[in-house]
Amino acid sequence: MAGRFLPFGGTDESDLYDDFGEFVPEHIPEPGSFLDGHRVLTGDEHVAFHERTRDVFEDRTVYDTTFNYNLARLNLDTRHEDAGFRYAVETGDSSVLRAELTPTTPFCPQSHTLALGAFRAWNGLSDRHDFDLVRVRVSGMHQRSDAINEQLAALETRSLDTGTVPDASDDPPAVDSAMR
Repeated sequence: MAGRFLPFGGTDESDLYDDFGEFVPEHIPEPGSFLDGHRVLTGDEHVAFHERTRDVFEDRTVYDTTFNYNLARLNLDTRHEDAGFRYAVETGDSSVLRAELTPTTPFCPQSHTLALGAFRAWNGLSDRHDFDLVRVRVSGMHQRSDAINEQLAALETRSLDTGTVPDASDDPPAVDSAMR
């Protein structure tokens, strides 16, 4: 994508992103509380799942509209070294992956939409990875993480109960109305 307009000016992206095939721990968030006690993916395991994530997000158009890119690219964006996804295999059930999204800011208005989109993408295309379920939560650093995570938990429960991933029209009450 060299030569593409950058939101912060210019067109050269060569030094803004890590390569998809490399694991750069200093350019991704530290695992948060949702991943505590579980086997956090690092190195080649992290890279392999994240490459699948890029493809799944592309097919389901999980895009960060602020930066106009596939949300998987956030992990590679050197301007936001503490933002992106971290993954862990759930202790006691290796068929479950936990994914924690750390947004770029504590008030990121897209966190709700992106987390639900990620849940739907991973679980709606579960044949593209090695897990029966991907649990998704937003990092506690986000100001509305409790409300967003409650909605994600409800969506997860509904998905497990029905055996299908509900679409947006079947969502539990909107997180915004729950916070008023």
